[in-house]
Amino acid sequence: MEKMISFNYKASFLLLTSIFLFLISSGQWYDPDKVNKKVNAINELGYSKAIEGKYKEAIEHLNEAINIDPRFVDGFLSRAGIHANLRNYSASVVDFEKALSLDSVYSKTFLLPYSISLAGTGNFEKALRIVNEFLSTPKLNEQSIRAGNHRRNTYTFALEYARSHPVTDYTFSPKNTGDKINSASLEYFPSLTIDGSKMIFTRRINNDEDFYESNFINGQWTAAVPVAGKINTNLNEGAQNISQDGELLIFTGCNYPEGEGSCDLYIARKTKTGWSEPENMGPLLNTDFWESSPSLSPDKRELYFSSSQAGGFGGKDIWVSRRLANGKYGRAINLGTEINTSGDEASPFIHADNQTLYFNSNGHPGYGTSDIFVSKKKDSSWSVPLNLGYPINTIDDEGSLIVSSNGVTSYYASERPDSRGGLDLYSFELRKDIQASKTMWVKGQVSDKKTKAGLPSTVELTDLDSRNVISRLQTDEVGNYLVTLPAGKDYAFNVNRKGYLFYSDNFSLKNARLDSPLVVNIPLQSIEAGSSIILKNIFFDTKEWKLKPESITELDQVAQLLNDNPKLTIQINGHTDNVGKDADNLALSINRAKAVVGYLLNKGFDPKRLTYKGFGASKPIAGNDSDAGKSRNRRTELNVISN
Repeated sequence: MEKMISFNYKASFLLLTSIFLFLISSGQWYDPDKVNKKVNAINELGYSKAIEGKYKEAIEHLNEAINIDPRFVDGFLSRAGIHANLRNYSASVVDFEKALSLDSVYSKTFLLPYSISLAGTGNFEKALRIVNEFLSTPKLNEQSIRAGNHRRNTYTFALEYARSHPVTDYTFSPKNTGDKINSASLEYFPSLTIDGSKMIFTRRINNDEDFYESNFINGQWTAAVPVAGKINTNLNEGAQNISQDGELLIFTGCNYPEGEGSCDLYIARKTKTGWSEPENMGPLLNTDFWESSPSLSPDKRELYFSSSQAGGFGGKDIWVSRRLANGKYGRAINLGTEINTSGDEASPFIHADNQTLYFNSNGHPGYGTSDIFVSKKKDSSWSVPLNLGYPINTIDDEGSLIVSSNGVTSYYASERPDSRGGLDLYSFELRKDIQASKTMWVKGQVSDKKTKAGLPSTVELTDLDSRNVISRLQTDEVGNYLVTLPAGKDYAFNVNRKGYLFYSDNFSLKNARLDSPLVVNIPLQSIEAGSSIILKNIFFDTKEWKLKPESITELDQVAQLLNDNPKLTIQINGHTDNVGKDADNLALSINRAKAVVGYLLNKGFDPKRLTYKGFGASKPIAGNDSDAGKSRNRRTELNVISN
């Protein structure tokens, strides 16, 4: 399922030779009909090996022919093409240039593939000069002009990109993930949990694709083994995505008997004995067409994938399906023309920050075939996709890419000189301008404060500035949750369950970095007389009682609580630290509590349900001898009077 095909030099040589025979002129000394018969015989043998795809054997024969006749131009040209098919573009350029130096007229037939090999080495400036020389050749046919213009456009793009995105202090240095993960078979489509402790990937052995997993322990990956459970079969499974918390696995199953189309999306759940029996994700999501490359958002509310279904803008588009109230995923929505083109878009990956999308495309401007792009989500719209640039993208097809929670470390499949066998999995660091937001996370369990039993609940994370809900998720059946925290924002964190007071917290990451994940276990209090909560997202300026705009999210939570419980009466209590005069602190605490009640009264609630009281600094919950203690003492509380 991973794209692996590069420029087809074998077909191109045959095509170009037939097109440009007219170029042979009196300025040419090389005559292929006068080549030594033994050299020709060896060359033919090498050609037949190349047609069979046995490139290394073909090169050995060509080496033998060139050793016999060091002026064998066709030998250098053929070897140049084979090197290019092996993506050894530097060696290809050397052979093209040798052939041109021997007979520039005869070898001019191959200026287009020569330019492509130059671009393969990153020498786009010279590649552009050569392709312009090619296009200046008289009497080119329409097909050749079209091919040349396409390459000229890609080289021009590469040069303009380099000018507009100057790179400093960055080195692209992919690192093979090692023998514990890679093998003599093909490895591709990596997928990571948010903590980077588990990788699941696809391995293809004798054309059978199965899923393998490796764990990151003590700074290294363990030996990969087939995933436990009931996913791997003798059918075709690939392009999988593990949820950030490691509890769900969504993958592509092709030609399954119960499938809606050729390839459908399936879901499996983590159990004590491995992955559960996969379930087809149903006709709302899967169609008669091709669905593949799933990527689940960190809160599991949205599932991105690629599909050729009707209603798109090209062959394959990226779509998103949103989770319904019943836990299933609904009919997909096309991401629109900002992301999708008349070409193909595939391999979407939504980062843990829930706002950065990576995908590949052959429809957006790029380096020649399929490139990888990044787009940022703001509210409900996507930014113009940005090509990741050379050398991440090259003249060859680029497949899937994932980015770890730190926003920097990426993993992808590539075939490089140190590959164990074909495609291997590599890691590398992204340039700053194409990184995602560093994302930490908070996890824990929601439980009943009295009984300690786990409680399935709703967990919500809200951007305090924009008041947009960043994540809204359901815990599992025993109350376990994991929610991601992208850096650079301040968040309100709320947990809700019917019949209980909500839980309130906040995480300030706008001006600070969270360097390690948090574990927050949340005991919810049932709604009964005497129960109380601290409203941690009610904010005032120093010595002021005017509510700050960032308080609105929390205030609306209180309003929702009152709406959901029509008989509930509450008291809002204000508290301060011990800085300043007692009388001033008392007045400040009263006015702050009064401001909260005033907001709720403006929402239309019966005044009989709302009272307020200020306590100044008389009821501290921490010492006033530190800033942290004083901050805890400055608080607003909600007390239940009756229900």
